[in-house]
Amino acid sequence: MTRRRPARAAATALAATLVVAPLAACSGTGSEPSPGPASPAAQGSPSPNPSTPEPSPTASASPSAAPAPSPTPTPEPTGSPERPDDVLAGWSLEQRVGQLLMVGVSVSDPAPVSADAIRDKHVGNVFLHGRSTAGVEATRALVDEYTSLVSRRSTHGTPLLVATDQEGGLVQVLRGPGFSDIPKATEQATWKPATLRERAQGWGDELAAAGVNLNLAPVMDLVDEDDAADNPPIGYFGRSYGYTPTSVVRSANAFSAGQRAAGVEPVVKHFPGLGRVTENTDTEARVTDDVTTRDGASVRVFARGIDAGARYVMMSSAVYEKIDPDAPAAFSPVVVEDVLRGDLGFDGVVMTDDVSAAAQVQDRSPGERAVDAVDAGVDLVLASADPSVVPAMADALVAQARKDPAFAEKVDASARRVLAAKAASAG
Repeated sequence: MTRRRPARAAATALAATLVVAPLAACSGTGSEPSPGPASPAAQGSPSPNPSTPEPSPTASASPSAAPAPSPTPTPEPTGSPERPDDVLAGWSLEQRVGQLLMVGVSVSDPAPVSADAIRDKHVGNVFLHGRSTAGVEATRALVDEYTSLVSRRSTHGTPLLVATDQEGGLVQVLRGPGFSDIPKATEQATWKPATLRERAQGWGDELAAAGVNLNLAPVMDLVDEDDAADNPPIGYFGRSYGYTPTSVVRSANAFSAGQRAAGVEPVVKHFPGLGRVTENTDTEARVTDDVTTRDGASVRVFARGIDAGARYVMMSSAVYEKIDPDAPAAFSPVVVEDVLRGDLGFDGVVMTDDVSAAAQVQDRSPGERAVDAVDAGVDLVLASADPSVVPAMADALVAQARKDPAFAEKVDASARRVLAAKAASAG
């Protein structure tokens, strides 16, 4: 249960079959078109792209294709005091930090840094990024190459979270043989909940067969129907489950239940809601919501998702003037700790949207983004569009934990939540 009482009220061989659309980072995959006056870009996991993907001319590089890095010594365990039965007993600080990071793996041209992050930086989670029409079997071969990198030295043998964005409509990373073409959320919302749950379980079965165990969906953002066309991240692309709290809760929870029944954990997003912004945090800076309040309808729909068993919540990167005007939600202790964990009582895994390449977060260095997110109460930092920033993020988290015992305790608390969620899903 993730709600508690509120404290207060096949790489190169696959290259010919893998495709990727020219995108620019977002809340999950990493690339999406820049918004224009007539065609705003969508935000969120893989960015919607209405154009037909072309085969990538570049051969994919498998993890084994990169030169094997020299083994680095595993430091002694560091962090908060341990009990012998503590899940973190025997884990070094570097290994604990690795559980807090999710590195992007391009489905068309995997960069060596993605594999190196697992080997060298103990990163415990990957995100399949881009666009592919390779199908289930080819995707599974790619996934297996990365899951095979897990070792006692890197992650104590703890399985990777393997995530992607499989919402439907234009936001669907994986297609091809064995994968269904999933309709956009506004269409899914017209189905009876039992029908949607059954179909979502089928889509989840496809992901599970490909080795994916975490889906950055469903969207629970509440969009005003009259303003949907002016909401670039969500409304313009039909990513919302209707336009009323009742419709969003009913349909998003049905989608989540179906995915979970297939053994794939859903991630509800983008808290506290991206339905009222007029710009895209991936392509614009200083994106602000001046409508949403901490007890408003946009927040209450997430409470219903948490009540229904959500174990993962993704944060928005927008600034919410009426909740905390001083920081993007993913870097705000007010939004994460006071509202999400306090008001809503969420005790599961909180993750960022992509913070590797989004314009909204470029005022901070990669290391600062990771530290600020964890300091605010976030458990899992997503770097999907630009995996090259992950080493800097890992190093910054380790350095901050070494000099600040209170921050080290936050690292441990987040690592425990990630490991608990992995264990619950595996069980």
